[in-house]
Amino acid sequence: MTTPRNTWKQSAIYFMLPLVGAGTALAGNRLLSENAFSPPAIAQTNTTVAQNRTGTIADPNFIATAVERVGPAVVRINASRTVQSRVPEIFNDPFFRQFFGADVPTAPSQRVERGTGSGFVISSDGLILTNAHVVSGADTVSVTMKDGRELSGKVVGQDPLTDVAVVRVQANNLPAVSLGNSDALKPGEWAIAIGNPLGLDNTVTAGIISATGRSSSEVRVPDKRVNFIQTDAAINPGNSGGPLLNQRGEVIGMNTAIIGGAQGLGFAVPINTAQRISQQLISKGRVDHPYLGIQMRGLTADLKQQINRDREAGFQVQDDQGVVIFRVLPNSPAAKGGLRTGDVIKKVNGQAVTKADQVQQAVENASVGGNLQLEVSRGGRTTTLSVQPGVFPTQTAQGNENP
Repeated sequence: MTTPRNTWKQSAIYFMLPLVGAGTALAGNRLLSENAFSPPAIAQTNTTVAQNRTGTIADPNFIATAVERVGPAVVRINASRTVQSRVPEIFNDPFFRQFFGADVPTAPSQRVERGTGSGFVISSDGLILTNAHVVSGADTVSVTMKDGRELSGKVVGQDPLTDVAVVRVQANNLPAVSLGNSDALKPGEWAIAIGNPLGLDNTVTAGIISATGRSSSEVRVPDKRVNFIQTDAAINPGNSGGPLLNQRGEVIGMNTAIIGGAQGLGFAVPINTAQRISQQLISKGRVDHPYLGIQMRGLTADLKQQINRDREAGFQVQDDQGVVIFRVLPNSPAAKGGLRTGDVIKKVNGQAVTKADQVQQAVENASVGGNLQLEVSRGGRTTTLSVQPGVFPTQTAQGNENP
């Protein structure tokens, strides 16, 4: 993994789980190093350990029981797209062609890129949940069931901001998963992952819930809007879109991201988030996320000094706490609401904020066209602005912490 320079203007580096397959992975995901993650220590499955871990489970084979129940609903997603290669301009130069002759291509060529990810059936009539980056840009999608059936799939909708997508296949009476409640998770609970890592179908790994509520910036995916579940259950490229289960075999997350070069650091989209997004994708094919159009960071003493020493920053900061705005996008809701570069957000709807993630979450919880009351410090003076979030423009280049 490339380590970013330690500058206050630079975004974090992140890794979503790339697809596994021949050729280049879809959606531009970076391939991780080939260093295999060390698997978690084999869990003891005697009754005493199970009872101590969960307080209620007495089945010494509860992992096998959960997998047996859910496994038939876990699928392999095969996606492919046709990419057209551009002919370099120099190839059309007559002197270049005279020298190299007929070996120089004159027309664009095409190649097919294929990748494989995971998914799981959420309704018996053919709705499947997976990651958006698994099917992004795909021309064709097929779904392979555990029993070997291969079904043609169609992407119902995808939401890059939460990395959630829904695929539909024409089938009935499919085995479907049971959904748990990700809001009730506690660190230390059992976590079971099922998927197709590195092309190894129906792989099962187990560990624990390491943490909940990991912000997108902590997971190094600052362009996402998810508070992730962290787990040490081993996941690898190809696990993307597969389910993360609790000890009862209920889906509590969708495996999504890893941090390159680390061990035991896997991240999943909470199932409550995935379910909320999927319902909107199913009903209207898209998700309308509220946004302001700012780039920001939580203010610290070090950041304050760096800004005030930087002659190119264009502003000075007097506050010690809050969330400082580095950029306001032109014609954005923030610009229309009066926000400026250098403003320090102190409160959102009366709640004090010190981290960019707190502002981002407040925006995500707001309604498009509603009102957000922002208390900002500007040049040492405090002012209150009313800003109406707009619909996140999918064509906008996403910068660091840009709600």
